[in-house]
Amino acid sequence: MKNLIAELLVKLAEKEEESKELVAQVEALEIVVTALLRHMATPEQQALIDSIEGALEEAQPGAPVPHKDTELLHQYVKKLLKHPRS
Repeated sequence: MKNLIAELLVKLAEKEEESKELVAQVEALEIVVTALLRHMATPEQQALIDSIEGALEEAQPGAPVPHKDTELLHQYVKKLLKHPRS
């Protein structure tokens, strides 16, 4: 029983480490996208935003994806493009 608990704790620690790595990757991408948008002229910035939003609307997931997940993705993309980090 102790071995089972120890194995579960090790797996939990590994999952937590993977989660931290994913959070760091997402934050790094946010910083890069924000920096790129800030260095673009307003018309170019708007053209890029429109292009991304259009591509997102046209994209169809291969497997059935819950509407909630799709909406969450749309919200995050919109937030990132319209209201980048300060």
